[in-house]
Amino acid sequence: MKKHSNSLKQSEAPAKRRKLGVVVERKPQEVMAELIVKLAGQLDVEIVPAVEGKKDGRDAVHPNLDRLTVGVDLGDQWSNYCILGLGGETLVEGQFRTRKQEVAEFFQALAMSRVVVEVGTHSAWVREIIAGFGHEVLVANPRLMEGSKRRRRKSDRIDAEKLARLGRMDPKSLHPIEHRSTEVREDLVILRARDALVKSRTELINSVRGQVKSMGGRVTGCSSVAFSQKAIAEIPEEVHETLQPLLRLIATLSEEIKTFDQRIEKLAAEKYMQTQLLRQVSGVGPVTALAFVLTLETPLRFARSRDVGPYLGLVPKQEDSGDIQPQLGISKAGDRMLRKLLVGSAHYILGPFGPDTDLRRFGMRLCERGGKNAKKRAAVAVARKLAVLLHRLWASGEVYEPLGHGSVTRPAQAVAA
Repeated sequence: MKKHSNSLKQSEAPAKRRKLGVVVERKPQEVMAELIVKLAGQLDVEIVPAVEGKKDGRDAVHPNLDRLTVGVDLGDQWSNYCILGLGGETLVEGQFRTRKQEVAEFFQALAMSRVVVEVGTHSAWVREIIAGFGHEVLVANPRLMEGSKRRRRKSDRIDAEKLARLGRMDPKSLHPIEHRSTEVREDLVILRARDALVKSRTELINSVRGQVKSMGGRVTGCSSVAFSQKAIAEIPEEVHETLQPLLRLIATLSEEIKTFDQRIEKLAAEKYMQTQLLRQVSGVGPVTALAFVLTLETPLRFARSRDVGPYLGLVPKQEDSGDIQPQLGISKAGDRMLRKLLVGSAHYILGPFGPDTDLRRFGMRLCERGGKNAKKRAAVAVARKLAVLLHRLWASGEVYEPLGHGSVTRPAQAVAA
């Protein structure tokens, strides 16, 4: 009798956990097998393939009323999903591990569906796997989606259901994006690895300078490459031995950065020759040019060159309400690394070594207006105009004229014709 009561308790435990809302871990194969049995009647409906047409805008995506709709909230370890039926009813909710094998097993067993995920660290490779099984995949942009700040309840399960319902009836509100190709993402890793090394070197240099100042000394200004050699003679004797390992790390990082610069130069010259068009502008080197090309991937992404500024977050935010139009900072949307490189190029153009160009004259006029942050605002404004100019040069292949008052001229062949 005792054994029988224990077995009843064990059988009742999963049911109690389900009533309490606790997620019971189950294998994806079991979940899909159970789902297919339940939906045997509904899945007999003729499956309509993904919408064919233009993929260059949100207007090409239409409501999904004849297939299953799956919302997936991607997590680093576990991802929550919600599957909606043909009538919008919630069929099943659950989790699967965010690993290639588990993702493939889950969506391979699923009938042709529309799958909605949010952009993030894992969204690129997850999208490739899901699309490989014939599903239509929409990658939502959470920065542009409405209502996220007003929600009082938020969880991964609720987010998955929200994505599924928006993807089913109002896919335009997702502001879906297109990921870069795998090849371009692999080449971007080189630039991001170099950027990480530069950040680490900067932090170490600032740390050494701060420690030396605390002892009453000072390291004179110099380039980052020469810092490890110049600081040896200026570090106080009492902390010389302590800071010596930091100087060795700085020297090592400088050598590794130099190696990455050579790889980037070679990659730009052999694989991305269009970077030569961008490097016509003084202040734009191989790193900035290659980052611009890889981040945008194709100039056809934008119908107008002016759209590049908002895409990279170099335009002011806007929160107008009635007659109130507050002055806000830039939106800082888009790729942070490219935005930082463009601002760095703008500082060179406005600096003592910048040549006389239309961009420099434009920035200097802004600086003359004065104000506490006039130089910073001018640098951001020049970075925005620089981004527009680089896209124009890339899209048209025109020859850049620094003082052309139109910034570019027609190619020599077109003029001759």
